[in-house]
Amino acid sequence: MNEIQKETLELVLQKITAQQTGKENTAVFVVGEQLKDICRREPDSAALVLRDLDVKGMSVSDAEKKIKKYADNHKTGNFAFIPPDAAEDIIREFYGLGGAKPEEPPAPAPGIINLADFL
Repeated sequence: MNEIQKETLELVLQKITAQQTGKENTAVFVVGEQLKDICRREPDSAALVLRDLDVKGMSVSDAEKKIKKYADNHKTGNFAFIPPDAAEDIIREFYGLGGAKPEEPPAPAPGIINLADFL
């Protein structure tokens, strides 16, 4: 991650935290945490989210409303559950982040032999 990406990440984390303030132990807070996780994993997503958070109708609370709508449409009786991957898909669609990028496995340290390579 380069210096600009680090600065962008710090700014987006601050904006999300500001939108979470006073909403601890609520769905909005949890959505903010999941959005932070996405931004930490994907610096390009952090830059998009940073711009979107300043647009009316694109706050963390607005994203939570989309997730609540999904929950309301998929509840059984009085019970609703949104799996984390479904919530992430909704967040990605809301902020236009596209699909998750697969994580690359870490490169083995030099001089270490991976026995799985021989199978």
